[in-house]
Amino acid sequence: MAASALTFQSTVKLLSGYEIPRLGFGVAYGFGKEEDPLELTKPGVLEALKVGYRHIDSAQLYRNEREVGEAVRESGLKREDVFVTSKVPDEGEPLASVDASLKALGFGKLNVLSYYFMDTLKTRYPDYIDLYLIHSPPAGKENRLTKYKALLEAKRQGKVRTVGVSNYNIHHIEEIREAGLELPSVNQVELHPFCQQRPIIEYCNKHNIAVEAYCPVIRGKLDDPVIVDIAKKHGKEPAQVLLRWSLQHDLIPLVRSSNPARILSNTQIYDFALDEDDVKRLDALDRGAEGAISWNPIDVV
Repeated sequence: MAASALTFQSTVKLLSGYEIPRLGFGVAYGFGKEEDPLELTKPGVLEALKVGYRHIDSAQLYRNEREVGEAVRESGLKREDVFVTSKVPDEGEPLASVDASLKALGFGKLNVLSYYFMDTLKTRYPDYIDLYLIHSPPAGKENRLTKYKALLEAKRQGKVRTVGVSNYNIHHIEEIREAGLELPSVNQVELHPFCQQRPIIEYCNKHNIAVEAYCPVIRGKLDDPVIVDIAKKHGKEPAQVLLRWSLQHDLIPLVRSSNPARILSNTQIYDFALDEDDVKRLDALDRGAEGAISWNPIDVV
């Protein structure tokens, strides 16, 4: 279990060989809240990059890849310094989806005033996606394997650096392993103290698959007495306690906000550590599948 040595710059080395930042900024605006993703995404991502996030998690389903790409390009950061994730939609064809995401993100665009700058900008904004996921397991083993193989082909073509999955249960990943295919580098699932998905985490840890946690702050439902008490003990906000819990369980939390103050405060989780009793109390909140607050489609057959 990770502890106080963690910093905002901490990364995890993936099976693909690439490094992924340990704290991610999610842009699933409009899910669970009445908000306009097109209005919130670009300023949210720009603010996140300004305060130090270097990991942005998007998806075609979120309808805001274009705004993510614009924010990354306008941030002044080098392309290689920002880890960008997107996902193939449930009914999408993977190779076409990758091409559509690349076009929307626009990292290969050359906004130049002079021909002489073109080679420089090509180097600065190479056209690739750091991580591409299957957003949720489609029905049927052969269908799942066909989609996964297509993403591996996109990786072979250099369009995607790392391939992963989302909302996959153990049997879904076992299908990949038994087919003799390269294992996914990442599995992104709903994870927080009320929905801990422990068998999935144990399986992924055994096979060196990094686990990303979405809904890590329970969509703002932070009034549980245990969470509130631990927050008071450390002089921290409940959301900060939950993010710290994720980090100390070696998860990669993906936290969403459109509020600049909250975007910053969600990064202020490296100056304290939960002790053993804190972790035990939070772990005891697990309700299994009943604790899920999102769609959590892990049982597709």
